Amino acid sequence: MVQFERIATALIGGVLVVGLALLALPGRLAGLPIPYEHLLEFVLWGTTGLFFASALLWVALSYVLGAGYEPPASEYGGDDIQVRILTIDAAEVVQSTVDSLPDELTDRHVIAEEAIEIDGAEVHVVPDEFECTAVQKGRAIEWARRTLSCDREFVLYLDEDSIVEHFDGLPDADVVQLRERPRRTGSVLSYLADVYRMGVQIEQRAFARLQIPLFAWGGGIAVRTELENEVTWDRETLVEDTAFVWAAAQQFDIDFALSTSTCSNEAPPSLGEILQQRRRWAAGNIEATALLPRPYRALTRIRNFAWALSPIVTVVALPLALVGVSVVYAGLFLLASMSLAVFTAFWFVRGLLYYGVSEFKWVFALPLVPLISVVHSMGTVVGILHPPSSFRVTEKVGTGK
Repeated sequence: MVQFERIATALIGGVLVVGLALLALPGRLAGLPIPYEHLLEFVLWGTTGLFFASALLWVALSYVLGAGYEPPASEYGGDDIQVRILTIDAAEVVQSTVDSLPDELTDRHVIAEEAIEIDGAEVHVVPDEFECTAVQKGRAIEWARRTLSCDREFVLYLDEDSIVEHFDGLPDADVVQLRERPRRTGSVLSYLADVYRMGVQIEQRAFARLQIPLFAWGGGIAVRTELENEVTWDRETLVEDTAFVWAAAQQFDIDFALSTSTCSNEAPPSLGEILQQRRRWAAGNIEATALLPRPYRALTRIRNFAWALSPIVTVVALPLALVGVSVVYAGLFLLASMSLAVFTAFWFVRGLLYYGVSEFKWVFALPLVPLISVVHSMGTVVGILHPPSSFRVTEKVGTGK
């Protein structure tokens, strides 16, 4: 299946490049029995249809299944939570995160790969000789699970840059997803791509009503200690957070809840970093689908494939439709392309609304949404075509705007 996705993505890209390059030329592609226009039309209709189906699914998740969802009331406070912050050796970044913790969270631990000094938390260094199936970040989490004593109801995991902006305690659920709010640290386009992602991510409110949540964000996630010890983190994956939730949902009838608590995390500081981040997410999610039952496996992989191809609609299909390039059912194609362009604009505006008045100044970037969607999705394409062989930590700068 992975090989099919790679081949399909490469073929679609090749057809678009060749077809667009030859649009101005009459005749047929040398050696092909069909006009190149027909092949290009097939690809454009196919990608547009796939993205349209994915967009309709998003509407169903966000506004039908997720309609009326309200985060449950908090029932557990600081005395019920142990905090574990994961890092390699970013002392300055981690210190800011520790400083942001509310006073009620007193049981604080930093899990590091190298010795660092942190005020306000106990630092633990993962021994070089520790071995398990999990790798990189997952290995560190698994070491902490086996090593640290925890008599609290929940373990709250934070990334090194997950500054806690708002904390209301935790509801009574097996897995509690904190909200994320990426902050700008460098590239404006990388930041706006994360704003765009926040608009798409309102679908998370439907996850509590699914048997298996479609993904999880490990930068701010709390798991019930008993569940963690039953499921463990001991599996080889690039997306240990999502893989844990998928494994837990397969083994147990878990309760998943969104929290009103919010973490401010760093958006990737450059286009290269966001590409590598999305590349790891896409490759890891595709690989981890082996944990899912077949219906969820197919759903997740099709969604990943659709998101990888989504910029084709606004960057290629819509401009071609607007300039009158001949496409079968041209009027319907223009309508479909325009509808999907509206979707991408809506996701960006919805992301701005998620941030609130302070960031609505970025509405002037609305004409750049096609480019922003490319920045958001380009790593997914690379992750399908050339998945990474190891976990790569996104660069942190320790400041934000």
